[in-house]
Amino acid sequence: MEASGKLICRQRQVTFFFILLAFSLVSAETRRYSVVEETEGGSFVTNIAKDLGLEQRELSRRGARVISKGNKLHLQLDLETGDLVLYEKLDREELCGDTEPCVLRFQVLLENPLEFFQAELQVIDINDHAPVFLDREISLKISESSAPGTTFPLKNAQDMDVGHNNIENYDINSNSHFRVLTRKRSDNRKYPELVLDKELDREEEARLRLTLTAQDGGSPPRSGTVQIHIEVMDTNDNAPEFEQPLYRVQVPEDSPVGSFILKVSATDIDIGANGEISYSLFQVSEEINKTFEVNAMTGEIRLNKQLDYETIQSYEVNMEARDAGSFSGKCTVLVQVMDVNDNAPEISVSAFSSPIPENSPETVVAVFSVSDLDSEDNARLGCSIQDDLPFLLKSSIENFYTLVTDRPLDRESRSEYNITITVSDLGTPRLKTEHKITVLVSDVNDNAPTFSQASYTLFIRENNSPALHMGTIVTLHVLLVDGFSQPYLPLPEVAPEEPHADSLTVYLVIALASVSSLFLFSVLLFVTLRLCRRSGATSMHHFSVPEGHFPGPLMEVTGTGTLSENYQYEICLAGGSETGEFKFLKPILPNIQSHSTESEIGENTNFRNDFGFSIQ
Repeated sequence: MEASGKLICRQRQVTFFFILLAFSLVSAETRRYSVVEETEGGSFVTNIAKDLGLEQRELSRRGARVISKGNKLHLQLDLETGDLVLYEKLDREELCGDTEPCVLRFQVLLENPLEFFQAELQVIDINDHAPVFLDREISLKISESSAPGTTFPLKNAQDMDVGHNNIENYDINSNSHFRVLTRKRSDNRKYPELVLDKELDREEEARLRLTLTAQDGGSPPRSGTVQIHIEVMDTNDNAPEFEQPLYRVQVPEDSPVGSFILKVSATDIDIGANGEISYSLFQVSEEINKTFEVNAMTGEIRLNKQLDYETIQSYEVNMEARDAGSFSGKCTVLVQVMDVNDNAPEISVSAFSSPIPENSPETVVAVFSVSDLDSEDNARLGCSIQDDLPFLLKSSIENFYTLVTDRPLDRESRSEYNITITVSDLGTPRLKTEHKITVLVSDVNDNAPTFSQASYTLFIRENNSPALHMGTIVTLHVLLVDGFSQPYLPLPEVAPEEPHADSLTVYLVIALASVSSLFLFSVLLFVTLRLCRRSGATSMHHFSVPEGHFPGPLMEVTGTGTLSENYQYEICLAGGSETGEFKFLKPILPNIQSHSTESEIGENTNFRNDFGFSIQ
């Protein structure tokens, strides 16, 4: 180990000696040459012999050669002529890159005697490269709120050439928002800077494409381009807007709760959170707030509470669309409630008269009005009654009707009418309402009294009276009058007078009293005659009834115990009486001439006080 270390140290000492020797032999003067890059190989650079002051053949005799760093051969020495020529075509950018100047250092070595000459070859640049952008596209995001004058540095292009063949300036295509400035760094490299001249509006132009050009200073100049893609970043500078400021919709009033009414839509030309919209009712009444609900995300309006056309026919609903910021848009929704036939007609009777007198045509029976809370056809009404009635409906003003008699009524034929007033609307389906009234017909004195038969036969039980015997037939001539007139003879019609219940009773009492008096008088007469007969009084033995016939219509008792002539009564019966009871009886009493004998009267020993009559 120790021996090897000593050997290395000696080698270093020898090397250092030769280096010192070489420097001592190198000429202090450095010779400089130049050549344009891309010059073809074999091109003449210089004549070394002349430059060193040597004879032409001396280079060959002294063993001259050219050496360079790294032993890379760029130059070739012709020992015969002393010319130094290019070994190959030189590319300055390959040799030196972006270093300027590009200098190749080499030495000319003369071996015998040993001598070095220092030299430099400068490769002069030509504009053989165009500017190149490393990226195919430059992407920028610029807020639309950026103020004019704001600058945005851009990546520079690269040019392998140097000096004036390198990039001189940058430019962009014509546009309304940007321009470009060419800036220089501390190393003299130039780069572009984008300047905003006019404020951006993302909603007007969300993306911009610009062409950036880098141009060098060569002759002719070379250039390179790159596309700049600018995305305008949104700021919340726009309010939401509805598709239309006014919406109109019609909704049937019978729509169930939860029914879809309408979907409103608004847009915000901002994006992201700035363009997110929520919907709501805006400054509405409590009634509207209870009736409708809005989906905040979709803008759908649905029925919340039930519609009633008869209560509210339309609603004006104000809607708001608000973004994530402080901006909002407004619209109005007009909801028209459509009527459905959900109300039956109504009848209101304002006047009604019953009973009504018979024989009175066009008499007003009732006055009534009809109404319907619905609208249009649902509220158009028709009114009718039964067809088989003697009544007529007359329309006066709108929806007012009068019920009148169509012809004279006859109480004796029909004294009561049940009338059904039917009111129907014209809706679908049709609804109707019925109202029933009962009309009574009052009587007027328009009929004379009549008997059920033309004559009546009365059988009077025998009473042992000289004047009345069994089997006597009494013929009664009766005048029939109603309760509104006085009895009279003969039988022609009597003009009716207004009846009164009390006068009828009086007539009845008078008639009954007259009949009773007549029979009591007859009984007393018979009893008196019988008693006188039994007493044997002489004066009564020759008693006789005045001879001759009774004047006028008489009741004659014959020897056979029968009435030979008619006994006449004037009787008034109540007209229309079904029981046949006497309403008025007025006897016509003649002077009675008795033809009965004592023996004839005596045959009536079975006389009873209960006189009976039968009528056939």
